[in-house]
Amino acid sequence: MQKPIHLIFCLALTAMLLLTARAVEAQHETGADLVSGARAFQDYCANCHGPDGDLINEVDLGHNNFRQPYSDEDLAGIILNGIPDTPMPPTPRVTAEQAMMLVAYLRSLGEDDGSSLAGDPEQGRNLFEGKGQCLDCHMVNGSGSVLGPDLSSIALVRSAAALEASLLEPDSEVQPTSRFYTVRTRSGQTVSGRLLNHDAFSIQILDTDQRLRSFEKNQLASFGFSSPGMPSLADDFSAQEIADLVAFLASLRRGAAQ
Repeated sequence: MQKPIHLIFCLALTAMLLLTARAVEAQHETGADLVSGARAFQDYCANCHGPDGDLINEVDLGHNNFRQPYSDEDLAGIILNGIPDTPMPPTPRVTAEQAMMLVAYLRSLGEDDGSSLAGDPEQGRNLFEGKGQCLDCHMVNGSGSVLGPDLSSIALVRSAAALEASLLEPDSEVQPTSRFYTVRTRSGQTVSGRLLNHDAFSIQILDTDQRLRSFEKNQLASFGFSSPGMPSLADDFSAQEIADLVAFLASLRRGAAQ
């Protein structure tokens, strides 16, 4: 007996909707929704949980470690409604769709967990203070140089992935307060350092000897931004050494609530 045409149409429509739903679900795991989830995490979660999601005791969002097993729906509900009688508040500005994007982002972090080497913070400290000579430019808890950024609480504002990228490709992202500048005087002297200030008439930099230098622009042969003094560690450090350095930097949380 031949099926009625409207039944065939309904079956075809149902199959099409199922395929569309699966495609949308896949996009949540691999597409632009993960970017939206990452942005939502920084906007709503990182202030308490930290950029890597591991500032709260017994909770490590970046590795999908929670105080108890949760389904995706459970996590989305916690994001939206909080947990009563705990410091976890509701997030009224997040929509249900954003909550699911955020969960997809957190799950993706857990999936990537096994792809990188585990680092040893103590070995990283030794590399930081020794082979890397990082204290020649950076300060940590009062020790080191003011030529580069103070790293005493870097883990509160940079994720482990961002820290690794900064070690391997330091030119890829330079903060405005860390830009290097080079001037050449009419006598042929070249001076480089961190730019502190410049206007239509003058330039002030902190040179590589940590001395404040001021120059009048009309007395210079040339001046302009230059590459940061920090070299890439990609060639001179092994993958394990990079992992150790990242582990040390990720432990620098001065000012974080204990």
